[in-house]
Amino acid sequence: LLILCLCLTFHILRSTVSVFLFSVLETPWCSPIKVKHGYANCRTPQGEYYKNVLGTRCDIRCQKGYELHGPQQLICQSSKRWSGKVLCKQKRCPTLSMPTNGGFKCLDGAYFGSRCEYYCSPGYQLKGDRIVTCMDNKVWSGRPASCVDTEPPRIQCPSVKEKTAEPNKLTARVFWDTPEGRDTADGILTDVILKGLPPGSHFPEGDHKIQYTVYDRAENKGTCKFLVKVRVRRCAKLNAPDNGYIKCSGDGNNYGATCEFSCIGGYELQGSPARVCQYNLGWSGVEPTCAPMNINVNVRTAAALLDQFYEKRRLLIISTPTAANFFYRMQLGMLQPAQCGLDLRHVTVVELVGVFPAQIGRIGVKLLPPSLALQLRLLLRIPHYNFNIVVMDKHGMDKERYPFPATPAELFALIDNFPLRKEEMKLQAEIGQSCP
Repeated sequence: LLILCLCLTFHILRSTVSVFLFSVLETPWCSPIKVKHGYANCRTPQGEYYKNVLGTRCDIRCQKGYELHGPQQLICQSSKRWSGKVLCKQKRCPTLSMPTNGGFKCLDGAYFGSRCEYYCSPGYQLKGDRIVTCMDNKVWSGRPASCVDTEPPRIQCPSVKEKTAEPNKLTARVFWDTPEGRDTADGILTDVILKGLPPGSHFPEGDHKIQYTVYDRAENKGTCKFLVKVRVRRCAKLNAPDNGYIKCSGDGNNYGATCEFSCIGGYELQGSPARVCQYNLGWSGVEPTCAPMNINVNVRTAAALLDQFYEKRRLLIISTPTAANFFYRMQLGMLQPAQCGLDLRHVTVVELVGVFPAQIGRIGVKLLPPSLALQLRLLLRIPHYNFNIVVMDKHGMDKERYPFPATPAELFALIDNFPLRKEEMKLQAEIGQSCP
């Protein structure tokens, strides 16, 4: 019985081994992995002794100083080939930059572990680490080296430049020679750098700092500075006359500046219409004033009367056959509260009342002789027997006529569009002249 049991056990074991051997022999095998300067860590479904059978997975690692080129894991395939190719290459640092005025020498190029030593040409000092090593992270150890010149270059600027502005100008043109730098080491310099306006520029009034900077090849800096002083001769500031305006060229009181004067409507300029700031810092001419306009109503012709207003006042001529005319009375009623707006626009009101021979004219409180009133109607072709309004500009041009009363708003809108009026509005705004 014992013999029978042993025989049966042996038969079973032989069958199992046979099956196992057949299975292993029938499984595809890949060639063993060999990684130069590296190693493979494999895992297989058949056990640790079968590291290159079908399905084996191998993680690839490289030695220190080397880096993997290819996949990080290989798999044994049914074709008896691994799923890829790998190679461990020695790590390499980037090529070192050659220092200016120096160089370096290396023991083993730029590969991992290589040592390089910097050196400088005579007359220069090394700045940074003299010896550097290519490390595992493909970076050189230490700081980049450079060879420097310790003495800065020399540069000499001109002395202070002073200039007075020319007549009617607020600037002066100033010239000087551009300074040259000199290096005590190798004589090689960068371009001279200017901070400020270049020579030949127009400098405004005041003090201007000019600075020149130059660098040598070691980036040492040499600097020099000087001042450009520009002066403007000035007269005392002039003011506008009472009831007038002033308009000056340039800065208003600089040498050569011209100031022109004018008066508001209803005033005449007495004195110099223009004054010039002279070299002795005094003004030419005499101080102007604005005196109330004196209208002469005793002239012989209507043309002579109108000439007195030329370029000085605008005219609003109101003609009516009788003083009791409804339109006439309505018109005067509308104009009375608008007197400020009329004065602001330099408007003089001329009234022509009645018909020949019982007709009169009036400008404010001055009465026109009947003959002069008649001439004015005839000259301007104003109807005698109907109410009429004529608006004339400062050049004596007939700009608009109304056969019925016109509101101040209508009249002001018309006048404000006259070319001369736009300049007047600008001047009035500057001095703050307006109506409430």
